[in-house]
Amino acid sequence: MGRFRWGKTVGALVTVVTVAAVGGCSSPDGTSTAKPAAVKTVSVVDATSTFKAAVEEFDATGGCTDAEPGTCWEQMQALMEPARTLRKAMNAEKSVGPEFWTDAYALIDKMEKGIAVGEDKGATAVGTNRPDVFGSAHELSDWLDQNPVS
Repeated sequence: MGRFRWGKTVGALVTVVTVAAVGGCSSPDGTSTAKPAAVKTVSVVDATSTFKAAVEEFDATGGCTDAEPGTCWEQMQALMEPARTLRKAMNAEKSVGPEFWTDAYALIDKMEKGIAVGEDKGATAVGTNRPDVFGSAHELSDWLDQNPVS
């Protein structure tokens, strides 16, 4: 009976080691055998087009002028997502230096500050985060028109 348990234990260990090796887990020396996921970066041109389309869509739907708190969060997110993608594309762009993007980074930071207020709640949000997000998005769109990168 002792041999039978030993055989099951060894069999289980062999199975675990095989699954770990095939699954790309770390080897005994701590190095990983798995390939890292490739990070896909959108070009500045594509990210700019997507961001500007989001601003145009916002304007086409009448914007967000309602004075009621809690009514503009979705629109803010619809502008913030492509702005974040644009920032990543700007970071990856090698044809110009980071100083080229100083004003654009400042506008995206202002949008992030507006988003950080929270889900468009309360009088402070109505007075503060809408201009930070929506106004800065329009300023960024204008800046991108004035500073094209191809």
